[in-house]
Amino acid sequence: MPVWAEDAMPWLPRLSLATRPLYRAIADAIAEDIANGRLVPNQQLPTQRQLAEHLGINFTTVTRAYNEARERGLIEARVGSGSYVRGESRPVRPSEPLPPPEVRRGADMSMNLPPEPADTALAAQMQAGLAALQPRLPELLRYQEFGGSLRDREAGASWLARHWPEVPAARLQVCPGAQSALLSILTLLKAAEPGAVVCCAALTYPGLRAVAGQLGIRLIGLPIDEAGIDPEAFAAACARYSPRALYCNPTLHNPTTYTMPPTRREAIAEVARHYQVSIIEDDAYAALPRQPVAPLASYAPELTYYIAGLAKCLGAGLRLAYVVAPGQAEARRLAGALRATTVMASPLNATLATEWIESGVAVRWLEAIRNETRARYALVGEWLPQGSFRGQPDAFHIWIPLASHWSRAAFAHRLGSFDISVVPSDAFTVSGQAPEAVRVCLGGTISRQSLAVALGDIAQTLQSRPDQHIGVI
Repeated sequence: MPVWAEDAMPWLPRLSLATRPLYRAIADAIAEDIANGRLVPNQQLPTQRQLAEHLGINFTTVTRAYNEARERGLIEARVGSGSYVRGESRPVRPSEPLPPPEVRRGADMSMNLPPEPADTALAAQMQAGLAALQPRLPELLRYQEFGGSLRDREAGASWLARHWPEVPAARLQVCPGAQSALLSILTLLKAAEPGAVVCCAALTYPGLRAVAGQLGIRLIGLPIDEAGIDPEAFAAACARYSPRALYCNPTLHNPTTYTMPPTRREAIAEVARHYQVSIIEDDAYAALPRQPVAPLASYAPELTYYIAGLAKCLGAGLRLAYVVAPGQAEARRLAGALRATTVMASPLNATLATEWIESGVAVRWLEAIRNETRARYALVGEWLPQGSFRGQPDAFHIWIPLASHWSRAAFAHRLGSFDISVVPSDAFTVSGQAPEAVRVCLGGTISRQSLAVALGDIAQTLQSRPDQHIGVI
């Protein structure tokens, strides 16, 4: 690979003072110079290190710039040779048109949604499942059996059996989303009675906080580590508060992404059994890992209300969840609570989910989501500084603990200037001081290209300081 003298560099970007990130300004300069003929097809560019040294900037900034240019189809990397302007007379454009350089491309990374796979053949199969309901439409517009039809319950049991073999279908209820199940279970457990307590992780699902606030339930946050809720802290809380239930999200925890290992699940189950405390297991992400972990319900089935919604593995618009009660009597009471609060799950939605599960389309869609999730997590590893985040390849959200010079509010505000929305830790904190951290979601409708741009903006912000962005004098 040639090494050029400073006065013989084959190309240098002409950079103006702009508000856009430097890596994007370099990529824009490549695009502009290709358009005006200053760069020609097959022309070799300086190495990333040479360009970084010549411009006096960080090597990773140039790496991001070249990655951005490759994403746009402007340049290509040739193994053992370097980076070159693409050989076509005009660069290949991405399927998504790029905005003008001065326009920032933002991203809503606040809502935890699965990524949407770009598989038109699979989408057509899902559409066929919807069309198959048309002959049954009059029937599906009527009131249906409370807790779901036998066929829907059996389909739900089949869906759960991939990570919970021999799930008791007789104790399974179909309900309109995990949130309605959570409301009904807490009502059933009389958790809203004066003085009643529910334990949960110190950082927990905001939906639980919303229900607890609505019902006047007192939540006790328990310390967590990389394996989940601390069993000793749970035992101490049981002895002190006699809680009605423990709420937990043990697989790909929202927001920290930890997954409880089997030993920790067994320990939590033993504490619950000793103190006869009900467990509400919200296993929203259980279908995502390719190596599933047996649910807490398999360790303490007589105590556990198990909730598995379809929002995070098929689509939030289905508004459907499967709930397994600890026993037949509890299942009947739960059916009554669901009837009182939500009447029934939508027969249209339940039947559509059953159709997809029985035909195998649901598993294929789940696999496409898994593949897309892993691809997006790989982008995180490419763009964010090593050690700056916590995540799992099977999770479509990451947790970013912030350096001491950043507050969560200032960090979120700074990202807002890039039109990027993230969720500060306050939304998840049950009690005490919220940690300086934010949750960042990787799914939804955002494309991989746009995600890479947003991650570049997040990386730039992580590597800067708040006082570098003060715009008032």
